[in-house]
Amino acid sequence: MVEEISQISNSTLIPLNHVLMTDVTLQMSLVFLVAGFIAIFLINRRVSQWVETKKISYARPFATEFVKKALLSLFAIALFISADVYIQIFELFDTQVAIDAANAYETLTPRETFAKILDTIVILVIGYAVVNLIPIFLSKNESKKTEKLDYKEWVRKKGFDDDKDDLFHQLFKWNPPKHKPAEIPKDEYLEKMKSPEGIRYLENFYTSNGVPIGNFKQIKSNTFQIWQQSENEKYAKYFQDCTSGNNESGRVLLLGVHPKEIYTISQWREQKRISNYDPIIPGARPPGWADRQSSETTRSFKQIIPLVGFIGLLVGLAAWWEIDLLVLATASGGLAIGIGFAMQETMQNYFAYLSIKKDKIFVEGDRIQLENGYVGVVGQITPRVTYVRDALNESIAVIPTRQLIAATIINFSKDIKFIPVKVEVGVSYLDDPEEVAAVLIKVGLRAMSELKDKRGNHLIVHEKCPYREEQKPSCGCDANILADIEQPIVRVVNFNSSSVDFVVRVFVKDYDSQFKVKSDIRIMIIKEFKKHNITIPWPIQTEYHGDLDKEIKGIEDTSEVRKQAFKKYGVGDLNSSDESRNK
Repeated sequence: MVEEISQISNSTLIPLNHVLMTDVTLQMSLVFLVAGFIAIFLINRRVSQWVETKKISYARPFATEFVKKALLSLFAIALFISADVYIQIFELFDTQVAIDAANAYETLTPRETFAKILDTIVILVIGYAVVNLIPIFLSKNESKKTEKLDYKEWVRKKGFDDDKDDLFHQLFKWNPPKHKPAEIPKDEYLEKMKSPEGIRYLENFYTSNGVPIGNFKQIKSNTFQIWQQSENEKYAKYFQDCTSGNNESGRVLLLGVHPKEIYTISQWREQKRISNYDPIIPGARPPGWADRQSSETTRSFKQIIPLVGFIGLLVGLAAWWEIDLLVLATASGGLAIGIGFAMQETMQNYFAYLSIKKDKIFVEGDRIQLENGYVGVVGQITPRVTYVRDALNESIAVIPTRQLIAATIINFSKDIKFIPVKVEVGVSYLDDPEEVAAVLIKVGLRAMSELKDKRGNHLIVHEKCPYREEQKPSCGCDANILADIEQPIVRVVNFNSSSVDFVVRVFVKDYDSQFKVKSDIRIMIIKEFKKHNITIPWPIQTEYHGDLDKEIKGIEDTSEVRKQAFKKYGVGDLNSSDESRNK
């Protein structure tokens, strides 16, 4: 094998080496050729840095990236072709030294060999350009597809919060349903149809099954192009606010710096998708956030295209130079197998990383539960390991990424984020169970109405909610979350040794909200039970010495207020006749 490769080297390159060592003119030509390539590389780098400081690199990132990669290749191709032409014109290989070298070997002449080397370099440059430009075209095509998905989401949401002049209703008109929804009385429905405010209410109305009523018809034919122009204008304003200092940071954000301080338009759109299309606030993120988001977004197979394409090109050139590919494959086969076994786990982790990113099994920020019961927030997903931070910041689990593909994982953040909250409480056997259920229904309704986060949004999901018309994405009961559930739900779950056990169940908007809701509901239960003289049995044995009659008398003294609660709130969907409630 070594002998055959040596033969190739000797038969092809020795005549050329001999000429290069003895011909000063050719040596100077090669020096200028190398110097020219270095100059082209440096100039292209400076041009690329200059372009990054201009708005066009942010507003049209794919076109800018295409130009930066194509310029270097075009200038390099021009340089080597010019060198080939120069050699041919000035006949640098027609010296006596070159002729003697050609006569000494029964192979290509030095001129032919050198020309073939130049052609090889040109092919390598062209191949490098092509394999690096293909991912740009694929990314651009993928961007167009996701932009159309953004438009469909815009239509579904009936516009985004940062739209100007209610753009959606300029392009679409609502047509009322043929029959009114059963949930709205006829008189109320007809009254709402008479006013713009009432029609807007009906547009945002959902039936008990979470289905909107009526439909929307396009007023204009080019709605996608108009929406696209609107989004571009939003980005232009975002860019202007960043570069003018009119942003959250209070300073002018710089262009072309690393880490980046301003999103490109593609990063801007991606951030809107992640935030459920909330408006992007200029300067609200720390420097480097855009770079971090970009580096953590996988490009799946597009990342491998340049490497695979360039390897294929090298194999083709090896065949062109008449190198025995079988010998080359034999030489590299054993090494490749050894490397393959050594990197087996690394490759498994990498392809698991690609799968997680591409299929969005979970993303950074999702709360997941592992098979061993560990619950935490996904901090960072890398091609080697994934970091999961404990919910209470007590620890960080470092897990090989490949293990997460084969494991059963519960994702609390994917798609529907509703988390059931169950609060159990035991009451005395002497208390009327229907009256206890009524009080617990009252507690559940109070919790739904009163429990809010720092922004004033409900923690418990509502089936019908005043925030629904306002399209507040930050609220757990907004129009984008269709909750076909009835709550609060009260159930009798157990006959305990000293108590009848009840459970109150509601649904909260996310995982973190459940802890506050559980605590607040328990406080409400204690207060309401004291108000209605409902007993929570002590977890000890109690001996009654004539106190039983006293306890019954206390219950009878407060029976009226408990009956009033029972009449007003009922017991949810627990069986109880109207006659018993009217007693």
